[in-house]
Amino acid sequence: MQYIEDFLLYLCAERGYSQRTADTYGASLRDFRRFCMSLEGQPDWKHVDADVVRQWMAAEMQRGCTGRYVAKQLSALRSFYRYLLRMQRVQHDPVRLVKNPKVHLPLPTFLKDSEIDRLFDDVTYPEGFEGQRDRLVLLTFYHTGIRLSELRGLDVSDVDLMRGELKVTGKRNKQRIVPFGEELCSALKTYVELRGQMACADGALFVALKGKRMTKVQVYGLVRHYLSLVTTQKKKSPHVLRHTFATAMLNHGADLEAIRDLLGHESIRTTEVYTHTTFADLKKEYERAHPRA
Repeated sequence: MQYIEDFLLYLCAERGYSQRTADTYGASLRDFRRFCMSLEGQPDWKHVDADVVRQWMAAEMQRGCTGRYVAKQLSALRSFYRYLLRMQRVQHDPVRLVKNPKVHLPLPTFLKDSEIDRLFDDVTYPEGFEGQRDRLVLLTFYHTGIRLSELRGLDVSDVDLMRGELKVTGKRNKQRIVPFGEELCSALKTYVELRGQMACADGALFVALKGKRMTKVQVYGLVRHYLSLVTTQKKKSPHVLRHTFATAMLNHGADLEAIRDLLGHESIRTTEVYTHTTFADLKKEYERAHPRA
């Protein structure tokens, strides 16, 4: 168990992982440890081989876990063994020879252009500060593609109105600069002036009516409320606007690597899912319009 605890401490202290991510990794590793104990008692990390890892994966699939879930567990085990190798606590990595199970990623859900137009041109927002803030939250998601946690973490000092840039702090505290255009810039100027008239607890950009940084639940509920006014699709989360941003950028000729950098993806493979989305739309249009389709 000590190896696991040391690894989780390393993730938070040296790799900048959130406590939530470390807890998820820990749960996966303890699950693997219990499986090893069911085979041969106390596990010896030095003598675990690829066959044991594959048996564990098979057992997880048999009890109803999805390929995506098992792949995440395997990722935790893979990171763990890389750490053990680096610390010279094991001599080999049994996970190196094990492939991830096939994972069928769902296509991202996004809003149509007509729905975006209704969201920003037709929807009636409350008067005063609340209405300006609500519309700005939606505009920020749509114009920048940032995550919910990244939007919540924004401070007023992260906004550069002169340069049209946001300083965004993403996963593992990695920072990136995201540009924005005139529509968002104008809305930010108006909002920041109104926010300056409030007694705010800290430098948070997006605050509730009492001046405190908006919570995750507040932002999620805000987005869900307004999206329900313009779309009937099931998903109505901030991530839908992130997907809409990426899909719109790709459809209008943006380079895939540029989109990856704007979204803060570590791997281009994560961004490539949007190419499947646009192809799906293209196929639907083909089937609708072609006389012999």
